[in-house]
Amino acid sequence: MNDDFPDYFHEGDLVGVLTAQPLDRVLDYKAPEGGCHQGAFVEVPLGPRKVLGVVWGKGKGDWDIAKVRSVIRVLDVAPMAEEMRQFLTRAADYTLTPMSAMLRLATRAPGLGDAPSMRKVYRLGSVEPDRMTDARRKVLDVLRDYGGLSFTLKEVAEMAGVTSSVVKGLVKLGAVSEEESPRDLPYPRLDPDYGGKELTEDQEGGAKVLREAVRSGAYGTTLLKGVTGSGKTEVYLEAVAECLRVGRQALVLLPEIALTSEFITRVEARFGMKPAEWHSGVTMTERRRCWKMVGQGEAQLVVGARSALFLPFRDLGLVIVDEEHDTSYKQEDGVLYNARDMTVLRASLNSAQVVLASATPSLESWANVEAGKYARVTLTSRYGAAVLPEMSAIDMRVEDLPASRWVSPTLQAKVQLRLERGEQSLLFLNRRGYAPVTICRACGHQIGCDDCDATMVEHRFQKRLMCHQCGETKPIPAVCPSCEAEDKLAPVGPGVERMAEEAKALFPDAKVAVLSSDLYGSARALKEHIESIARGEADVIVGTQLVAKGHNFPKLTLVGVIDADLGLQGSDLRAAERTFQLMRQVAGRAGRAEAPGEAVLQTFQPEHPVIGAILGGDEEAFWAAEAGERRAAGVPPYGRMAGIVLSSTDVQEVFDLGTAMARNDAPLRKIGAQVFGPAPAPIARIRGRHRVRLLVKADKTAPLQQALAAWAGQFKLRGELRMAIDIDPQSFY
Repeated sequence: MNDDFPDYFHEGDLVGVLTAQPLDRVLDYKAPEGGCHQGAFVEVPLGPRKVLGVVWGKGKGDWDIAKVRSVIRVLDVAPMAEEMRQFLTRAADYTLTPMSAMLRLATRAPGLGDAPSMRKVYRLGSVEPDRMTDARRKVLDVLRDYGGLSFTLKEVAEMAGVTSSVVKGLVKLGAVSEEESPRDLPYPRLDPDYGGKELTEDQEGGAKVLREAVRSGAYGTTLLKGVTGSGKTEVYLEAVAECLRVGRQALVLLPEIALTSEFITRVEARFGMKPAEWHSGVTMTERRRCWKMVGQGEAQLVVGARSALFLPFRDLGLVIVDEEHDTSYKQEDGVLYNARDMTVLRASLNSAQVVLASATPSLESWANVEAGKYARVTLTSRYGAAVLPEMSAIDMRVEDLPASRWVSPTLQAKVQLRLERGEQSLLFLNRRGYAPVTICRACGHQIGCDDCDATMVEHRFQKRLMCHQCGETKPIPAVCPSCEAEDKLAPVGPGVERMAEEAKALFPDAKVAVLSSDLYGSARALKEHIESIARGEADVIVGTQLVAKGHNFPKLTLVGVIDADLGLQGSDLRAAERTFQLMRQVAGRAGRAEAPGEAVLQTFQPEHPVIGAILGGDEEAFWAAEAGERRAAGVPPYGRMAGIVLSSTDVQEVFDLGTAMARNDAPLRKIGAQVFGPAPAPIARIRGRHRVRLLVKADKTAPLQQALAAWAGQFKLRGELRMAIDIDPQSFY
């Protein structure tokens, strides 16, 4: 590195430290005793506090040198690699996010500055017990199998399938050794040759392409497209195995925490040990361990949520984005980023491979394949004896259905047939709660949230009304809050809880299970419920879009979509794409084992082009038609968009700012961009803050970020005013 940008600083040298505090600049400090490297994590004084920071480079020297304070200490963790600093900088530039906020994403582990703590671990001892039992033999066999590795008491007991008292008994005999060890242990090594399955010809062809890409050591992105149940997971795990063989680290991103448990089991079966995990369901202690071991190269594989992309990998060689089309990869608060797109950026800086896996890819990924930017691997058939479900529509215009019912007689008969066969059925409705609206039949008042312009959703199981925007809840009132009429409040429309009520009435002898994320107090409870359904402990499943996210229910042979038209409403430019993806994904839950599956869509618009595309199964024709419409309109992925949301507790103030921005749009006009708005957001008030939206549309090649920065920089935000700029918005609420 040249003299202007040294990678090592001696004691007293001026260094620039980036902190995670909301400041708009890198701060100057003096290097501590013993010096420090660029990228070192340090503790520095900031006013009366001590805060975490990273040595970002040479100090600016634009501050009185006599007032410059010294770095307190260098933390005992691996320094931030150059590629990671580049990634954070590039991601910040793309999303127009302050660097301090990007650093917060990259340091979301507790106790990074704490001194190493100790814990007890267990390994094979030197003594054979006088009396051998089956339980003792299991413990000793497990420890022998792992040749001298040490584990926590819980890990040993779980791996051997015994109680912890068995392990402690062996410690007393000297057959197992108990030792003190640093709490943040390296993860056990994964064996890429441990448990590979025999692949079909289709799968092996795909796996070969991915293995060769990983071995190349160069950047590349591949779309792994396969019909639901085609075994995409087994194919991309072969790419993970190849990454482990060449000594690099791998990351698998999953869209839903509920998928993690089943996936971890599959990884353990494939590689002999569990990977590192990073998501909201793991303990703070485990998060710190994961963060540190990833930085030291002692975690070969991480399975996690979107934020795992910001872990400090030492040598990242492969990133899998499973269900890459899923909207949960877009973070909608705080730092607004799309993990799928940021994955491609990070991999390009790491000379790593990306695999985007989906049965229904996003149009963005499809377009990148068509443009030659991404490679493509396609799996055309289901694994083993499973075949794709037969799909059909039920025309609700000709069904004889009472006003308070939603399951048509045709669908009811199909479910009854499955019950007689001992098979499972799924009734899918993408609405949480009992009813989306509660209305007074006396005065017409709809019960809304006190802090948002949104109706409150009845959750009858919890006996509460809930706002799905801010999370506020209140008891279901006995009288109308407006006219005080008694016994006049009525639920309007169905949610999954109401569907479950109807299912129990229609099928009184069936075991009905509701699968909706807000009915479970913890991720563990949700996982256990999903596992019980997979074991066949329910006859009829009533679920929201949670069921569309990769779950495997072997006994499920019928999927009935209650309101297939729901997603086609509104002005979202991705409405058709999302409806197509969701319906195909939900339908794909049926017939994943040997029994054939069937999927039926209840619709009032059977002639709608999207419904026709879903039933016809010609996915390429759908993507081509959708791409043609988007290209003609100049919208993503064939144009660029940015959403600006202004908010304040004062409605006039926020409209005044929006109007001023629309009138002073010269920086955007210079690049040929258009500004639409200001207009009230579809949900015009959330948590007491009034919201106004503007939308910017530009050509695909326009330098949008620079123009947006210049445009927004003209306006000073005072008092309660807030501005959020969302590059490539996915939702428009």
